[in-house]
Amino acid sequence: MPIYAYKCASCGHSMDALRKLSDAPLSVCPACGQAALSKQVTAAGFQLKGSGWYATDFKGGGAAAAAAAAKPESKTEPKAEPKAEAAPAAAACGSSCACH
Repeated sequence: MPIYAYKCASCGHSMDALRKLSDAPLSVCPACGQAALSKQVTAAGFQLKGSGWYATDFKGGGAAAAAAAAKPESKTEPKAEPKAEAAPAAAACGSSCACH
């Protein structure tokens, strides 16, 4: 149930009320008894934090479905074999360079 902010136009009394969406808005001020109570526009009372939602969140199937969705298989492309290459000599450029 949302919390609505109300303010009386007659006496200036402010209040918050926990109301259902289907309930009629309040109109009578509890402080002065006048029918001058109106709803106020307020900011949302929550914050979204984190990096967001992932495609695998809240889907059925367990870990197998999540792994399949994250890493699709490709049967048409052969896997490349790693090539054994000799590392450049450290004496040629020094051990503090970016290539080592």
